[in-house]
Amino acid sequence: MSPRIVGDSVGDRYAHVEALIRREPASDDRHGVAAGMRRLCGAAGRALSASGAGLTVMADGGLRGVTAASDAATERLEELQLTLGEGPCIDAYGSMRPVLIPDLADGAMTRWPVYAPAVYAAGVRAVFAFPLQVGAARLGVMDVFRGEAGTLSPDELTLALTFAEVAVATLLDGHDNTRGGVSDGWLDDPLGSRAELFQAQGMVMVQLRSTLAEAMVRMRAHAFVHDRRLYDVAADVVACRLSFDTPQP
Repeated sequence: MSPRIVGDSVGDRYAHVEALIRREPASDDRHGVAAGMRRLCGAAGRALSASGAGLTVMADGGLRGVTAASDAATERLEELQLTLGEGPCIDAYGSMRPVLIPDLADGAMTRWPVYAPAVYAAGVRAVFAFPLQVGAARLGVMDVFRGEAGTLSPDELTLALTFAEVAVATLLDGHDNTRGGVSDGWLDDPLGSRAELFQAQGMVMVQLRSTLAEAMVRMRAHAFVHDRRLYDVAADVVACRLSFDTPQP
């Protein structure tokens, strides 16, 4: 059943989405904005009849990190885009436009030759990615995954866009609070580790005598082959537990 949008004004839509978010149970392991983002993803997943929803914040220099997801399985789908460097989230961020894929079996396998088959095997049949942005300023992307193929209805599309707008407002509020000296855990994991990812990228670049881009490709490939999170690979590089100037197992 398509969701009913309560009210026609922007304020009414915001109030409706915020009410849905408040109904979500609080997270025990996240605080501040990070917890709010997880509740937002949970509410979006329920309201849009999705198998899950995830939100990815883009860091400086194009680095990406999952901030929140409605559940562990969806978080894995989000992280896989980071590992592979391809997927609807990355395309939506680059184009600054929603990427709406009502049927993954129709063209997506060619568009994302590694990512699409992986999420299809996980039971996903449709995915919709919405950029989080203010004018030309890009913050990240919200992804909505569905287990059945099919387009979003006009009301569902409006609702998804409103969730994205509320996410932008929440992220900006959290950023302002952090800059003001209030530490509430926003962007704590994994974006809180982005400095470590930058450091690891530089170390691998030196080890391989390559470019920064090639260093990131090698780390992503290692993470994918060994079914690990990119941030965990970076932590091993920084701690000298993993080196790319020696043969990889």
